[in-house]
Amino acid sequence: MQGPVHIIGGGLAGTEAAWQLARRGVASRLYEMRPVRVTPAHRTDRLAELVCSNSLKTDTANTAPWLLKEELRRLGSLLLQAAASARVPGGQALTVDREIFAEAVTCAVENEALIEIVREEVTALPDGVCIVASGPLTSDALAEEIARLTGSGRLSFYDSISPIVDASTIDRNIAFAASRHGKSLDGGDDYLNCPLDRGQYEAFVDALLAGEQVPAHIEQDNPCYFEACLPIEVLARRGRETLRFGPMKPTGLTDPRTGRWPYAAVQLRQENLRADSYNLVGFQNYLRFGEQKRILRMIPGLENAEFLRYGQIHRNTYINAPSLLTPLLSMRREPHVFFAGQICGIEGYVESIATGLVAGLAAADLVQGAVPRPFPRESAVGSLCHYVSGAEARNYQPANIAFDLLPPVDGFRRDRQARHAAICRRALESLEAHVHAVA
Repeated sequence: MQGPVHIIGGGLAGTEAAWQLARRGVASRLYEMRPVRVTPAHRTDRLAELVCSNSLKTDTANTAPWLLKEELRRLGSLLLQAAASARVPGGQALTVDREIFAEAVTCAVENEALIEIVREEVTALPDGVCIVASGPLTSDALAEEIARLTGSGRLSFYDSISPIVDASTIDRNIAFAASRHGKSLDGGDDYLNCPLDRGQYEAFVDALLAGEQVPAHIEQDNPCYFEACLPIEVLARRGRETLRFGPMKPTGLTDPRTGRWPYAAVQLRQENLRADSYNLVGFQNYLRFGEQKRILRMIPGLENAEFLRYGQIHRNTYINAPSLLTPLLSMRREPHVFFAGQICGIEGYVESIATGLVAGLAAADLVQGAVPRPFPRESAVGSLCHYVSGAEARNYQPANIAFDLLPPVDGFRRDRQARHAAICRRALESLEAHVHAVA
């Protein structure tokens, strides 16, 4: 087959796929429907725009999220390079300035001669090798085309995004700077923390439970949320203490005014290098905007907060990948069609980048007449693709990278840290061997 490879979607997966194709001398045509067609969550027309959190999760060595990022760094990921250049303080997390990150990716892709950017909505898959990376906000027309192609209909769950507050309106006499247990990759206090006593917490939960929600524009009475990104009002309905053991956990946050941990705490994470805005960590919700302003201003330190963005809910669409895809992320019945990113049923920014990289490399091999080789099962990239292609299809749910997706190691039953270190060491060694074998 001849190029160019068609890539539908200019998000994390699509841009990484295009970059990997170019690195191997293969031309691609990257389709992005914005700004011709907007989505409920995006705010710009830049490629690789981050619409939810600005965190790519922990970068602490020998954790599963770190391992996936480390593998991508060693594989020459464009987006991990962009993340490094756009990094802002975020404790042990790889947190980025959204605008700088998206601009870095957009400039790199626009300046690559082998990548042609086409600003139009795709409603039918082009002929030839194609990578579908249209993301969780796939347009209705394309979703119907994908349903026709896969024969499995469309599956969806509902996701929410967190509010962002103007930094100048946070009361620094109440909100204190600290990282949990004092842990930060650079030794700094990277978060602002709003402490609540028991009475303040109980009043907040009461207001949250009584808050007026946006009328549901969803197709079912009981939507299926992604468990790792539940709206705070959904968490509150699971029990009055649920928030205090979730996004409002006070553990490891010592209030300098009292010398003790508060009863509950809300963490605020820096949004950009200017530090002029912060997002409320884990506070995704779909209350009415007026209700959000009223209820969130009950949080000590946010009494006069001005919100630059309120929480919102949007639909995420994905295919039943285990019934359709190979470990190379190509369709079993249509091997020239690949899926990458959240559309194939993974969750998370770095996971989307990883699947884009895999699809890009496999598509390059296909175009150049080589036999694509799956990544080793022992690697985080390989295990993620193994889950996407080999999970139980009947109850398939999106997943983030976690150690339980990787094969276990023997001999470390009682020492979890040593076990995780051994898994990471084996993963990186297997990745190194794979890279040398296919070079």
